[in-house]
Amino acid sequence: MDGEALGIDIGPITPAADGALYRQVIDGVRREIAAGRLAADTRLPSFRVLAQSLMVSLITVKRAYAELENEGIIYRKQGVGTFVSGGGGRESRASMKKEAEALLAKAARETSRAGLSESEFIEACRAAYRAEKGD
Repeated sequence: MDGEALGIDIGPITPAADGALYRQVIDGVRREIAAGRLAADTRLPSFRVLAQSLMVSLITVKRAYAELENEGIIYRKQGVGTFVSGGGGRESRASMKKEAEALLAKAARETSRAGLSESEFIEACRAAYRAEKGD
């Protein structure tokens, strides 16, 4: 079973993927919110249910939810559950944009070090984007 069975598709969480497990959970929840698949005030699975469905530890999910809550993307109601914040989509999209910009800055540095031109870098970015979108 995975998160999709719970109404959210945060993808497979695996030690083989890039990043810590809790970071993969965070990224998956952010992605679902930014894409509009988790609307404001949508109830998220409990720590225990999500941990079991993703086959990760309870601590992994608690840490992911705590970070998302600190960022204002989700909120908890004691005794009721965890929910997507009203501004969760905006916050999640802004956070993801910031991360993408940081990755692009790193890619630009590496491209420059490799001696590629700006036009070669831009074309490489376009090709990568199209490949990701399936064009």
